[in-house]
Amino acid sequence: MLSSIPLSPEVSAGKRAVSRCDSLGVPPFSDTPAGLFRAYLSPAHAATLEQVGAWMRESGMSTRIDAAGNLIGHYDGLTPDAHVLLIGSHLDTVRDAGRYDGALGVMLGIEVVSFFHKQQKRFPFALEVIGFGDEEGSRFPVSMLTSRAVAGTLPALPAALHDAANVSLHDALHENHLDPARYTEAARPPGTVLAYLEAHIEQGPVLDTLGEATGIVTAIAAQHRYHVTITGEAGHAGTIPMPLRHDALAAAAEAILAVEQTAKDGPSDLVATVGQLELEPGAPNVVPGSVRLSIDVRAGSDAARDQGAAQICAQIETLANRRGVSLTIQRQHDLPATCCDPQLTALLARSARRINGSEPHFLVSGAGHDAMIMAALAPVCMVFIRCHKGISHNPAESVSAQDTEKAFEIMVDFIISFSEKNETEQEF
Repeated sequence: MLSSIPLSPEVSAGKRAVSRCDSLGVPPFSDTPAGLFRAYLSPAHAATLEQVGAWMRESGMSTRIDAAGNLIGHYDGLTPDAHVLLIGSHLDTVRDAGRYDGALGVMLGIEVVSFFHKQQKRFPFALEVIGFGDEEGSRFPVSMLTSRAVAGTLPALPAALHDAANVSLHDALHENHLDPARYTEAARPPGTVLAYLEAHIEQGPVLDTLGEATGIVTAIAAQHRYHVTITGEAGHAGTIPMPLRHDALAAAAEAILAVEQTAKDGPSDLVATVGQLELEPGAPNVVPGSVRLSIDVRAGSDAARDQGAAQICAQIETLANRRGVSLTIQRQHDLPATCCDPQLTALLARSARRINGSEPHFLVSGAGHDAMIMAALAPVCMVFIRCHKGISHNPAESVSAQDTEKAFEIMVDFIISFSEKNETEQEF
C-alpha cells in the first residue's frame, strides 16, 4: 500500500526526506520482517519502486524504469531535447541495514525537483532523479551493477550469477518483467548527461566529530576486493597431534591478523577488512579443512591501495607455505580512485559556504558510491551529510532533519548556480 507524507508548508524538505526513508524501512519495503533488507529485484525492491515512483510523480516528474531496473524521474527542461543534470543514489540495502544509506540521496533529489516544480522553475537542462537498483551487491556477487549499466561500462550482463537461494540474475530479471538481453540498453549516450550530483550520508565519523552538518567530497577511495580460499586437511580433533595438523582456520586467523596489521602499519588512508568467513566442515570435533574469506582493501590513491594489497597477499602466501595449506586468491573488484570534478566541486563548495555561512569541510570517501561509476559518463560531485557517530550499515544509522535540510538547500543553490554558469558559457 502506498504511503503518503503531505507536501505541506509545515514539513521541511529535510524532515520529509528523512520521514520517507523511515517509511521505507519496514515491510513491504523490506524483505525481512525484522530489520531492513531490500535486495535488488526482490519483492521489497519492487514495492519500493512503486512507492518512490509515486512520490516522484507527486513532485512533478514523469517516471520510468530502465532496462536495468533503475527508477528514473524526469523533470522537463525548457526544450524537449534538453540534456540532463542527474541526481541520484541507490535504493537497495545491505542486510540488517540502516534506513538512510542511499535512499536519503534519492529522497533529497525528489525534494529538489519538488521545490523547483512548485516555483514553476525550469532550466535549459532537464532534471532527473535516479534510484539505482543495485549498488551494494547484497543479493548477487557483483556490486554497482546498475550504475555500470547506465554509465555504459558494462559490456554485457555477467553470466551465471546466482543469489544465496540459487536464483539466477536472469530469472530475477524475468520475474520483474525485464529482459536480460536488453540490460545494457540502460546505457546513456555520451554527452547527454551534463553532470551527476549525489547526496549521501558520510558513513564515517569525521563530520560528527567536527560538528559539521555537511561536507564536500573531493574523491572516492580506490578499492580491491578479494575472495580467498585456504585449504588444509580436515581430521579428528582428538587424534591429530598439533605439529601434524594443517588447520585451515588457524591459517585464516593468522591471515586476518596480517590484514589488520598491514593496514595499521600503512598510510593513514589505507584500510583493510575481512568481512566474511565460512569454514568447512564446521563441526566442533573436526579440524577445519577449508576456509573461505573476503578481503577488502581501500585507500585514497590507487598506489597506496595497490601497495597495501600486494603486501597482504604476499604475507598470506608466506604463512600458507609455512603452515602447509594451499591457497587461492581471486580479485573480485578493482575500483580505481575517483576524483570528483574540480569545477563542480568548487561550485558545490560555494553553495555550502552560502548556506552554512562557513568554510566547508572537504573529505575523501572511504566508501564506494554510484558516483565513482558515473564518473565514466559525466563529471560528478557529492555532498555528504553527517550521520550520528559515523554509524552506517547498521540499524543504528541516524541522521537529523536539520542536517538533511542543509544538504537540500545546498543542492538547490548548486543547481541554480550550475544553470547560471552554463548559461553564461552558452553551453545550451
